[in-house]
Amino acid sequence: MIISTPTLTINDLLKGDIKLASPPTVYLALKKVVDNPRTTARDAAFVIESDAALALRLLKIVNSAFYGFPSKISSITTAITLIGVRELQNLTLATTVIERFSDLPGQLFSIHDFWSKNLRCALFAKQLDAVMGKKYADTAFLCGLIHNIGQLVMYRRIPVLAREVDLLTQARMPTEVDAAYIEQQVIGFDHFQLGAELCRCWKLPEVVVESIRLELFPDHVGNYADLATIVRIANHFSKLDTPHDAIVANGFELSPEQISEILDKTHDEFEAIFKLFFPTK
Repeated sequence: MIISTPTLTINDLLKGDIKLASPPTVYLALKKVVDNPRTTARDAAFVIESDAALALRLLKIVNSAFYGFPSKISSITTAITLIGVRELQNLTLATTVIERFSDLPGQLFSIHDFWSKNLRCALFAKQLDAVMGKKYADTAFLCGLIHNIGQLVMYRRIPVLAREVDLLTQARMPTEVDAAYIEQQVIGFDHFQLGAELCRCWKLPEVVVESIRLELFPDHVGNYADLATIVRIANHFSKLDTPHDAIVANGFELSPEQISEILDKTHDEFEAIFKLFFPTK
């Protein structure tokens, strides 16, 4: 039997928690620089370097096998020149979000497994977008990485209810749609609605907000529907040992060979960067 809590609202979960309510300041400052055509790579580097720990982590990622540059990159300015300022902007947000949600109270939820799965989703989404023509080259990775962030908000703010949802989900082994329905019944809304609103509060681009909000609407044909489909497919194949599924892959008519190739490349990229995004303590 599912007991709902209809009086709980999304706003209840997002208010009163500074870590949740406050936007990622370095990312927003960097976005302001990026959106100004008069600024330079050095201006963007100055913003990133204001957070020494962040700058160090970004340099480690840029120098990893994920990018495979032949010589060591020793400055943020050089990194921007090589991979582009928007790429580094998204890496900034990705590392900031993971750092904010690097631990959770209690032992009810494996944050390591969460980021492991969602990083695979991000990498798969980026590769899938590349196959489809790189329409979302600037955002596919980021959208794949944080599309489930609402789950972390639930575990942070309402861990008992989140655990109830988790146990019911495990017992029924449902699809993503069914799991979200369980959240709606137990909590009053699902983690995609919550995650989209969090990103809206953080003033993230509309493409990020909408890619999360549309997760449960595969028939939607408006703006960003194709990106939502990319993330939806990537999420399915981010689970370990997931076989090719013709129904899921039908959104882009992907063959088993294409899926296998993307999975192999995603695996190699994951091995190269996961410990840099989520360092063990």
